[in-house]
Amino acid sequence: MKIHRLYTDEKGESHFATEEVEYVETTPSGRLSKRLPATGIIFREVPPTYDLDWHPAPRRQYIINLDNGVEITASDGESRVIGAGEVLLVEDTTGKGHLSKAVNARVRNCIFVALE
Repeated sequence: MKIHRLYTDEKGESHFATEEVEYVETTPSGRLSKRLPATGIIFREVPPTYDLDWHPAPRRQYIINLDNGVEITASDGESRVIGAGEVLLVEDTTGKGHLSKAVNARVRNCIFVALE
């Protein structure tokens, strides 16, 4: 499984990377990654008019889109649409941050898995 990662470099610019989730165990029910620590879970409903200016992430967290995507633009200019069912790890908690914008003119339901 691949996930999107948004991080900040030493100059305060945000960038995307694509990370591969490593599976460490195979069971009759499927393959599993190692257990990762988390500190909480937040459920969020985002309106179809969502268009947020430059902002850093409030905390390190996974964002799991359930039924719609979001367009994220890193401060280096790269833009990605993170679709329904995809996972984004945001770690750009300092620096300029990123832009976030609704896509498809539909409500987006997502889950934040806080890591701090």
